[in-house]
Amino acid sequence: MDVHKVAHLARLALSDEEAERFQKQLDQVLGHVEQLESVDVSGIEPTAHASPVFDVIREDRALDHSFSADEALANAPERSQDQFKVVKVVE
Repeated sequence: MDVHKVAHLARLALSDEEAERFQKQLDQVLGHVEQLESVDVSGIEPTAHASPVFDVIREDRALDHSFSADEALANAPERSQDQFKVVKVVE
């Protein structure tokens, strides 16, 4: 793979010295990928993570200390009908 093509796609301007250095590094990376492609993984079950991942779920319950609407909105920069008023972000 040509490092100049990759640099163009990434919109990077490389000096000749950088291109030469990065070309060697890119060749090394691709060489490692070729080594990985030669490994037999036919007996290995596909996984999404290297270690098991479990959801941690807690009970969904209201906290003992709740706020009134006036307390919750006390520091709001703007409010409208007992609600936070925010700037429109979608057109």
